[in-house]
Amino acid sequence: MTSARRHARPRRGPTLPAHRLPRLPGPTALPGQQRPPVPTGLERFNTAPADGARHALLACCRSLRWVHRVAEHRPYPDVDSLLAAADEAAYDLSPADVAEALAGETLTLLPDGAYSAAHTALSAAHAAYESRFGHVFVICLDDVTPDESADLILATIRSRLANDQEEERLLAAEELRRLAKGRLARLVRDPSDRPVAEHAQ
Repeated sequence: MTSARRHARPRRGPTLPAHRLPRLPGPTALPGQQRPPVPTGLERFNTAPADGARHALLACCRSLRWVHRVAEHRPYPDVDSLLAAADEAAYDLSPADVAEALAGETLTLLPDGAYSAAHTALSAAHAAYESRFGHVFVICLDDVTPDESADLILATIRSRLANDQEEERLLAAEELRRLAKGRLARLVRDPSDRPVAEHAQ
């Protein structure tokens, strides 16, 4: 056997390709680097401590009975269920509950830039209303543009001054229900990750 054949290297079989992970579309993150999803407003409301949930609800309606009823039925499966429960609790308020809620309301503010004559007329109308009914005038303006609000408030106060005490109590209770529902909807649809109790501050 020749020297060249003695020192020849043994032949290898075909080499296997290097192992590679399949290519995934888009950027990939290593395990543990993905941020957990931010909980929704409804999830934060459902999981908030009882005191925090009640504090947030008080900013929607100042009736303690309404607050406790809505808070005690947590967790809610969706926003519609929560708003339906808020409506039901508002419909069940007694005259004393309505009076308690009204006592916690403040005057409806005019939008910035409203002319001074509107402020003067509204101040007089609010004073006349409060003197007659013993509480501030409440109205839900969720579906009203800022440009229309001053005229609507003034016209509605003047119209409702003609009501008797019971008629006005029923109308005020309906406006409180609408106000509470709108405030609660904004609370649970807020995309920020603040605790629900901070919305009441």
